[in-house]
Amino acid sequence: MSTFLGASVGRKLVVGISGLFLVLFLVVHLVVNLTLLAGPETYNTVAHWMGTNPAVLGMRPVLVLGLLLHIAVSMYLSVSNLRARPRRYLKVDPAGGSTWASRNMFILGVCIILFLALHLSSFSIRMTFGSVDMVEISGVLMKDAYALVTTRFSLWWYVSLYSVAMVLLGLHLAHGVQSSLQTIGLNDHRWRERWASLGLAYAVVVAVGFAILPIYFFVQAQMS
Repeated sequence: MSTFLGASVGRKLVVGISGLFLVLFLVVHLVVNLTLLAGPETYNTVAHWMGTNPAVLGMRPVLVLGLLLHIAVSMYLSVSNLRARPRRYLKVDPAGGSTWASRNMFILGVCIILFLALHLSSFSIRMTFGSVDMVEISGVLMKDAYALVTTRFSLWWYVSLYSVAMVLLGLHLAHGVQSSLQTIGLNDHRWRERWASLGLAYAVVVAVGFAILPIYFFVQAQMS
């Protein structure tokens, strides 16, 4: 294992596989978040099930491990690349396939991590360890996750940060998905174009899907 991780190809493969694992998680997370649009009863029921189901709870350590592994190895590769080429090119040739996102994945990642820390402290950590109002649905007493989320989404500064973070996440995913698929799969010119299109489509759907929720509830709060 140490020999595998010691090789550049091995580290890139770890980043690719862990990245695709997180890509799948984002799909599930987006589907759960979209139930906000169905109203408090539906969202609270889904959130309660997610927070009490043994299978889901068992996946949390795996998710955390995958996230930490992705961050740690990605940062190591980024620092190694900077050391190998300390002076950045003065001019970038766009014909070479390089994009702004591909050249700034480290910066995008750091920004996303900072927002993730804020996001977790606002929702997940507070739901798990903090004081949250309770609500009874179908005879079951559960935490009012809907009120917690929608209250947060009524704050202009949080909605602004959230929206900017989703743009950065979209840029990160557009290159990250493509790069991960190339690392573990076919990598000729034809497949690179397909991976790029797939990565872009996924990034747009995820970024827009997440961003539309805080904007929707913020506008709704201003109208009420």
